[in-house]
Amino acid sequence: MEKTNKTIVIVDDNPANLKIGKGILAEFYGTFTKPSAIKMFELLENTIPDLILLDIEMPEMDGYEAIKRLKENPRTRDIPVIFLTSRSDSESEIAGLDLGAVDYIFKPFSPALLLKRIKLHMLVADQTHELKNYNDNLRHMVKEKTRNVHDLQETVMRAIANLVEFRDSVTGGHVERTGRVLSVLLDGALRSGVYDEQISSWDADLFLQSAQLHDVGKIAIRDDVLLKPGRLTNEEFEVMKKHASYGVDIIEKIKLGAAESSIAFLDYAQIFAGSHHEKWDGSGYPNHLTGESIPLQGRLMAIVDVYDALVSERPYKKAMTHEEALKIIEDGKGSHFDPLLTKVFLDNAEQVHAVSSGVGEKKAS
Repeated sequence: MEKTNKTIVIVDDNPANLKIGKGILAEFYGTFTKPSAIKMFELLENTIPDLILLDIEMPEMDGYEAIKRLKENPRTRDIPVIFLTSRSDSESEIAGLDLGAVDYIFKPFSPALLLKRIKLHMLVADQTHELKNYNDNLRHMVKEKTRNVHDLQETVMRAIANLVEFRDSVTGGHVERTGRVLSVLLDGALRSGVYDEQISSWDADLFLQSAQLHDVGKIAIRDDVLLKPGRLTNEEFEVMKKHASYGVDIIEKIKLGAAESSIAFLDYAQIFAGSHHEKWDGSGYPNHLTGESIPLQGRLMAIVDVYDALVSERPYKKAMTHEEALKIIEDGKGSHFDPLLTKVFLDNAEQVHAVSSGVGEKKAS
């Protein structure tokens, strides 16, 4: 056995045991000897050894108390500790192992056995360290791959959303603004405890990404309706209303060829597309859902979508003020909009106005 660069601390209040222990180990390991646990902790302020041989019965601080302190400190909790003891009862061994010791060595030392046991635990520690590094690297790789997938999803989402806005020029900027306001409403609901159990179960990043596709069905609306500069006739409005169902169908076709890792955000997007025009009282479209039978995603987007339409200028109308839009949202409480979410929206109206007008941006936490 050759000398290694590993270091060991022997802690024992008996000078003879320290001398014997060092005599056995110094040929193969860097060895420190300390006559008490207090002296050991002074050493550990500047040195982290690979192994500690710790006597149990010592004055001032015994081995049990010392190992508790070692395990409480993030710097020292992973140092393997072998108890040195003259006790041979199983209760003492179990107590030490429960506190985090990796082994017991009985005094007086058997040089061959001491070296063998230490070599074994050094090997285990090395393998544990290698496994930790492997897991850390694996987590980093998974995190990086996940980030790349999210970036790709965001790029695709933005490209499709831009395509919708390119066709429907009168709603330019709608996707970006509704995304910012939706984030404020989402955070407000979490803070106030409104539907917080369901909202906290969502992946906030995927949720906000997918919201960009709530109007994707407009791609399938014919130009004379989608691009009409004035108000729509009743017949034309019936055609426009179909964009909600078209959106569901379009995303369903995307899902057929999508990787499993993308299904979650496409599920969100499909719900947004199909339910953001439903109304609390059942007078919305396309399915005339009522109350909490409307998916929560749709109830959230319904408020955000209407608010942005009210404060935005259109060829057929002027933009309302923030205050005017709030009044209409409040009047729609319990008929058009979910009452609880309406209160959250109004409670966060100042921040909504800021992010909608471009003064600030808010991302969901």
